[in-house]
Amino acid sequence: MGDFIGSVWWMIVSLGVLVTFHEFGHYWVARRCGVKVLRFSIGFGKPLWSRRNREGTEFAIAAIPLGGYVKMLDEREGTVHPAERGKAFNHKGVWQRIAIVAAGPIANLVLCLALLWAVFVIGKQDYSATVGRATGLAASAGFAHGDRLLSVDGRQVFTWADASMALTTAAMDRQDARVEVRDANDNTATRTLPLSQLEPGFDERQVPVLAGLRWDFWIQPALVGKVTPGSAAEDLLQPGDRILAVDGQRVDGADQVAAEVQRLGDRGGPGMIEVERGGERLALEFAPKANPDPEHPQRWVLGIEFERGQAPAYDARRQYGPLAAVPVAIQETARMASDSLGMMRRMLTGNASVQNISGPVTIARVANASAQRGADWFLYFLALLSLSLCIINLLPIPILDGGHLLYYLIELVKGSPLSERAVAAGQYIGLALLAGLMGLAFYNDLLGLFPR
Repeated sequence: MGDFIGSVWWMIVSLGVLVTFHEFGHYWVARRCGVKVLRFSIGFGKPLWSRRNREGTEFAIAAIPLGGYVKMLDEREGTVHPAERGKAFNHKGVWQRIAIVAAGPIANLVLCLALLWAVFVIGKQDYSATVGRATGLAASAGFAHGDRLLSVDGRQVFTWADASMALTTAAMDRQDARVEVRDANDNTATRTLPLSQLEPGFDERQVPVLAGLRWDFWIQPALVGKVTPGSAAEDLLQPGDRILAVDGQRVDGADQVAAEVQRLGDRGGPGMIEVERGGERLALEFAPKANPDPEHPQRWVLGIEFERGQAPAYDARRQYGPLAAVPVAIQETARMASDSLGMMRRMLTGNASVQNISGPVTIARVANASAQRGADWFLYFLALLSLSLCIINLLPIPILDGGHLLYYLIELVKGSPLSERAVAAGQYIGLALLAGLMGLAFYNDLLGLFPR
């Protein structure tokens, strides 16, 4: 229940901030162009609060916090007194209308830059792209425990998320990735990860794992937390023991133990388990026991529960001075925009799944998780969401700002506005496209809540 309330709250806060900046962009440029603004509303529906300024603009906060709008004086939407026709939006020149419409997405772009600047001044904490374990394709390519990824296909990576995104992009394009790493001995090398060998239809959210890479911070130490009475581990292991190897196979994390115990049980004999206890390394003989669950009679178990500790400490931090953070924020904005546009292109060409489209449920969950992690994470999330709002609004879909800009560009080319019939037809098409996108986003959200 707490997560639900937190998710709703942080989604309202996030959308409120982004929509306010977006609509303020429209409002500010409209006023500079001499257009009379009738209403500036955050949210839709019945106003919960409102006031008017001396220019007659009503500022309102409405009941449905899923957007907002700026209503301007316009003869297409109502009667305009002859004395105020010069203040009507539709009486302004095409370049002024372009400026007013483009101001909303531009405001979101500026907000993204400002938020990223703040993030890098505060200091963005995260986990480095350090390999905890390499198997499969990664192991065959020479990756090993302790390798720290520095760049992927020439693109510098600072964190595991940067590296995951770069690897996912290469995988979606069915290309091998050239990865520069610094190994545990501080030597630099370039390795080729054969991502083109991934099976068709792979899960794009699991590319590093499918390629055999598990990041170091994912690895949970194999610390014994509880020993089950009557199990193979009784009188053998103690809470606090750290398992180092099973039957001669090295163990780096808790997730490896079950498979090694199963392998030993299938072999049919006792084996050795190596543990660290009180700073001393011990080798103990044991024999796995069959799972007492009749539904899994072929499963061999050790009979322990692992200790779940706190999340590991961050080992990567990007922090810059106020001046140095400016170009870094610009570069990060460009990188994020390139990734977003690239993902859209790949979804249109079929190289990426449409499951990457997310809706308000996912936004709410990520907003809550980011807020829990700290100001740097939440501001970074807001920056990404602001940039996404900018890009989406610039798409040439009628109803959106990009659709209106398309109308005005056509007007510049043909020398006269589009007919009302053409505009109306475009609006219907835009509504259908938008409804389809929203439906797909909600469907993907539900899949995320109730995985099949």
